Amino acid sequence: MAAVRALAVPRLAVASALAPLPGRLGPLHRRAPTPRAALHGSAPRPGARVALVLSGCGVYDGTEVHEASAILVHLSRGGAEVQIFAPDIPQMHVVDHTQGQPSENQSRNVLTESARIARGKISSLAQLNAANHDAAIFPGGFGAAKNLSTFAVDGKDCRVNEDVERVLKEFHAAGKPIGLCCIAPVLAAKVLRGVEVTVGHEQEEGGKWPYAGTAEAIKALGATHCVKDVTEAHVDRKNKVVTTPAFMCETKLHHIHDGIGAMVKSVLELARK
Repeated sequence: MAAVRALAVPRLAVASALAPLPGRLGPLHRRAPTPRAALHGSAPRPGARVALVLSGCGVYDGTEVHEASAILVHLSRGGAEVQIFAPDIPQMHVVDHTQGQPSENQSRNVLTESARIARGKISSLAQLNAANHDAAIFPGGFGAAKNLSTFAVDGKDCRVNEDVERVLKEFHAAGKPIGLCCIAPVLAAKVLRGVEVTVGHEQEEGGKWPYAGTAEAIKALGATHCVKDVTEAHVDRKNKVVTTPAFMCETKLHHIHDGIGAMVKSVLELARK
């Protein structure tokens, strides 16, 4: 009996602590806030709904993984809700990333490969509708020039995947921002005539900017190329297109991460306007 009493005493003490004093509501009996009070609360605004469009998995034949990851980190930090898409099409080819050379007799699907980055949560690009999102972002990697377009083969005479073209035109027509990095700005240059974009510098500068020639192709497409450093983003406010060089520059990873952060920040700011 003594043991039972010993167990009962702490329980009674807890019950007494929770019991309200006369004329006062206890913590478990407090009234829910009135609608008027709720209006003055500090509940966060819903985040921007951003569509992320991938082109496979791996820099030489798909999405640049570091760029996609950096975009997702910055979007998460910015409170965005992200949905990931990729076209359900075969890759142009499969590259052995240990050798940097195409692999013979191999074929992979862009949507299936992109699902690796998306951790399986991905939809076909054919299902992307600008009406359901506030912004769209395209990472780089050679997949943007091989799978989302034929730029890697045809340069300024390239063709853009029909769903990619549709998505770019839909977001642009709706006045919703579009972010692109690395080589992906060529997609906007091809589809949105007169747009301003950056892929970094226009001279190789001893190998620091190995893809500097892309700037001339962008100009040939009728777009304006704006010189920017790797940590910067260019904002075309008229067309709501935001671009950053990313891996068009040979530099340390944190500089690329910072430039992508500048691009994502500007996209989210435009999405709120």
